[in-house]
Amino acid sequence: MEEIKEITAEELKQKLERGERLNLVDVREDEEVAQGMIPGAKHIRMGDIPNRLDEFKKDEEYIFICRSGARSGNVCYYLQELGYNVCNMTGGMLAWDGEIVQK
Repeated sequence: MEEIKEITAEELKQKLERGERLNLVDVREDEEVAQGMIPGAKHIRMGDIPNRLDEFKKDEEYIFICRSGARSGNVCYYLQELGYNVCNMTGGMLAWDGEIVQK
């Protein structure tokens, strides 16, 4: 299995502070995202990803986020196998100390 690209919560925060345009996807469940999401993130539950592949472009990078980094890592392996450009935020929302917005 090919390695998955990773980004830390701190690296992601710095990119957002620099104004970089990023494709962030939060794969947590509804009750989890109700507690707050990273600004600009799109919410697609992990279980819904296979049915929503048409929302992803293979020529763009997507950064996946969950609570701890485990589920988003699984999503990254799945999508990378299908040829998508993916990156996992290690540590998930547990590691995030930046701004959050309510969904």
